[in-house]
Amino acid sequence: MNKAISLAVVCAGVFSLEAHSDEFVSDKGFLEDSHLNALVRNAYISRDYRNGRQDKAEWGLGTIANFQSGFSEGTVGFGIDGFAASAIRLDGGGGKSGANGIDFFKQDSSGHPADTLSRVGTSIKLRYGETLLQYGELRPTLPVLNHDDSRLLPESYTGWMLTSKAVPSMTLTTGHFSGEVRKSATSRDSGRLKQIDVIGGQYDLSPTATFSLYASNVEDRLKRYYVGASKTFLLSSQQSVSLDFNGYQSDIDKDFSDSLGTGTDNKIWSAALTYSIGAHQFMLAHQRSSGDAGYIYGGYQSTGYVGDGGGSIFLSNSYWSDFNAEDERSWQAAYTLDMKEYGVPGLSYRVAYVRGTDIHAEDNVGKEREIFTQLQYVVQNGPMKDFKAKLRGSWLRVSNDVRSYNEDGNEIRLYLDYPVSIF
Repeated sequence: MNKAISLAVVCAGVFSLEAHSDEFVSDKGFLEDSHLNALVRNAYISRDYRNGRQDKAEWGLGTIANFQSGFSEGTVGFGIDGFAASAIRLDGGGGKSGANGIDFFKQDSSGHPADTLSRVGTSIKLRYGETLLQYGELRPTLPVLNHDDSRLLPESYTGWMLTSKAVPSMTLTTGHFSGEVRKSATSRDSGRLKQIDVIGGQYDLSPTATFSLYASNVEDRLKRYYVGASKTFLLSSQQSVSLDFNGYQSDIDKDFSDSLGTGTDNKIWSAALTYSIGAHQFMLAHQRSSGDAGYIYGGYQSTGYVGDGGGSIFLSNSYWSDFNAEDERSWQAAYTLDMKEYGVPGLSYRVAYVRGTDIHAEDNVGKEREIFTQLQYVVQNGPMKDFKAKLRGSWLRVSNDVRSYNEDGNEIRLYLDYPVSIF
């Protein structure tokens, strides 16, 4: 992305990076509109690998406190945001830690995981009308740069982002980041990120339809382009049909692709059809990858990977496996039950089956399949209101001829999240 163009966009205040709209629309005042909340998270992930690989498991207790100030009075409002995160390792030693897909606690040079983690991050923000500029330690949520908050502690990025909702029904975005803190680390830029530029936006065509375009440039890694669209058709008060499309084009840097042993081009898209009736939801989805490489994302540049956020995959068929190999085609059937209709509000269950074929890996062609299941309960009222318990499991099987693409096994995740509003 051309830096001069990006700077001109910032100065014009036309583009922005997506943020929560309530962060800059209130006029209550710097102190009066300040908020402090915390999340206490007990997280456990276990992976029982097949074919002789050592099993991995990590268990930790984390606390994440978030502070958001209001804005000072005046044409340009000023504010400060910040967070503090800490974690204690409850299990995961003895060679069981260190799986790329878990990454609760970073290992030292001898392979021993840290016993504790702690870090803080702050950012300043300026508001002018419907435009917000933030600079510091941030946690962006975009299809092309989405910090991962699905483990014990979240990732974060150092840089600036500008958010504007000046155009009705539209959010336009831009940002520049030059550092990353790993989920499992305490130091800034533990991911050793060079830089990421992002730009794009979302347009709400109606209350039930949206369209999105985004692009990113990860220095020395890849350029990425994203398009997304969704539409919901209300059939009655109890029935609806939803259509969702997500697609990425990735142009991978040649030196980076050579280091991974892949090609330089990937196109991947998914389309999902969801029918909802009362407490029941049925989904069918198809996902297709093409080009001379699979869809690569996330990880850390310090470990030789991309560094654009572990959640930067807005595709339907993503559970333990992402079904994102070179030339892979996958189909999914899923069912979700909301027990509110049966007198148990807050309790839900989901089961899905995904099958992928035409996987190309090291001149071999293979397939994979996954069964996913999840039970979740959110307390609806009382002193434990919003406490969430989530238990999920995956059973993933990959054919032997493409095992270099993906490992298989059985996975269990248990999360207990307790949010606390302090003021």
